[in-house]
Amino acid sequence: MNILINSLNILEIILIVFTGFATLYILFFSTSGLFYKEKKLSLASKNRKFAVLIPGYKEDEVILEVAADALKQNYPSDYFDVVIIADSFSPETIQRLSVMPLKVIEVKFDKSTKAKALNKAMSILPDDYDIALVLDADNLMERDFLLKMNNAFEKNFFVIQGHRTAKNTNTNLAMLDAISEEINNHLFRKGHRAVGLSSAIIGSGMAFDYQYFKNMMLEVKAIGGFDKEIELKMLKAGLKVDYLENAYVYDEKVQDSEAFSIQRRRWLSAQFHYFFQDIGSATKDLFFKGNVDYFVKAIQFIQPPRILLLGLVCVEAPLFIIVNKLIGLNRSLSEIWLIVFVSCIISFLFSVPIKFYNKKTAKAILDLPKGMLLMLVSLLKIKGANKQFLHTPHGTVETEK
Repeated sequence: MNILINSLNILEIILIVFTGFATLYILFFSTSGLFYKEKKLSLASKNRKFAVLIPGYKEDEVILEVAADALKQNYPSDYFDVVIIADSFSPETIQRLSVMPLKVIEVKFDKSTKAKALNKAMSILPDDYDIALVLDADNLMERDFLLKMNNAFEKNFFVIQGHRTAKNTNTNLAMLDAISEEINNHLFRKGHRAVGLSSAIIGSGMAFDYQYFKNMMLEVKAIGGFDKEIELKMLKAGLKVDYLENAYVYDEKVQDSEAFSIQRRRWLSAQFHYFFQDIGSATKDLFFKGNVDYFVKAIQFIQPPRILLLGLVCVEAPLFIIVNKLIGLNRSLSEIWLIVFVSCIISFLFSVPIKFYNKKTAKAILDLPKGMLLMLVSLLKIKGANKQFLHTPHGTVETEK
């Protein structure tokens, strides 16, 4: 009996350390995010020329709408080109795109990746661009997006991440995905910038100094998670990424279980891959170069997904408090569990925007256990996912601006 109790005690300590550290991490950044203030941008001294790069793989269903919308920017037309990088599009789609005032670059690879598509396009495009703006094939920009980005580059950053937000919340999973996106915006963009750290990039709605991006991308070989690879490269080199909260890009949120699982499996696999690849050099750079940004990013990759952390804490804390009471284990552990539970809930309350406190969210919360289960299953199936191209299909949805 004593062996069983001691084993349970050891398990409880391991779990409380793991979930406690993860909770402390998000509590710190959820609190700091409350103090984020975006500085008012001054008008740019010049119009920078943008290459709006939109790579897509078999995105025939959404690309025409996205292409047409991208051309409607409130920015001088001579100073931006919309570039559709078409991988495995139908001839009909290519023909319809070719009559629009934009550039179409057809690509095809044995193993398609976003990095390969971007590199191929930039090898063909002229070098007269100032800014490379990367979008996903389902993204829609607000009308002043390029104008705001142009003003933001007056601050002499090499990279700026825009505010990616939900295009749709038409299903419970899409609603949960939309909330998850805003939680990450609060933690890893607003929270990071509020304490002087680099904003996390997302993979779309991000703008780079063109020559810097073109040169850096030549070294990127990622199959999945190319944005994580380039972010680590930038942070290791000591560059900071700024965040432009009031520049919106509308992104399609996953609407069903299959798409949710594919997307999360890809994300989780990339995170684990880059954690194990970079944690050693990030730790070394922390102690010998004082590179906090690089280390914090590496640590972020080993954090459990926020939705999974919430599920773990909500199950583990009450369970161990009850077990400790019944079999008389260390009372202080129960007190720590209570602190972890309250801290986790507070972190999420701080991170979720006020606009999501409504009946629609309350309804979506009923699917939260389903989302947690899907995330757990995705976590168990990540082996090899970073070595293959996992495409998340998109569909036409009404934009909820």
